[in-house]
Amino acid sequence: MKKGKLLIFSAPSGSGKTTLLNHVMANIPEMAFSVSATTRPPRGEEVNGREYYFLTMEDFKQRVENGEFLEWEEVYPGRCYGTLLSVVAQMQEEGKHVAFDVDVCGGVNIKNHYGDQALSVFIQAPSIEVLRERLINRQTDSMDDIEQRLAKAAWEMEFAQGKFDRTIVNDDLETAKREILEVVTAFLNAPETSRPELDF
Repeated sequence: MKKGKLLIFSAPSGSGKTTLLNHVMANIPEMAFSVSATTRPPRGEEVNGREYYFLTMEDFKQRVENGEFLEWEEVYPGRCYGTLLSVVAQMQEEGKHVAFDVDVCGGVNIKNHYGDQALSVFIQAPSIEVLRERLINRQTDSMDDIEQRLAKAAWEMEFAQGKFDRTIVNDDLETAKREILEVVTAFLNAPETSRPELDF
């Protein structure tokens, strides 16, 4: 069976990455989602193994020592996220295309690991001001958390320059949905030995 390809989606919090990823997943049946591991506690109705693999810090560190992660990072103090190699390998062997929803550093690391097997897409809000408004309207974080996320977002937007295959500015959601589906479809349909033309 032919191995699946890899799609990396990275963005500052509040950029609309999850909405766009869900749109891609809904339109491409062969796509499977790579569930990340995290040390943060579940939120709301999140279920272990569906949204994340929820690990204790001790378990997470042990898996790091064992070399079980494709990539991992302590995104905020005491809060780690990572991608388990075994999860990715199993889905690829099943012929599925694997989608990653990871932070910017994780996205760069995964792209470096897989090279042309992976397409990396950076989702960007039109501005920090728009991002602030979206995070406030989400009503899931305190103002302190929002300011922390905005400071990180400003750094991520600079860091991402030139490190991703494609940047999509999510100004108009419907336009962004159409654009990301075109980019992903072109990549998945391209022959293994060549890179797709990513500019439309």
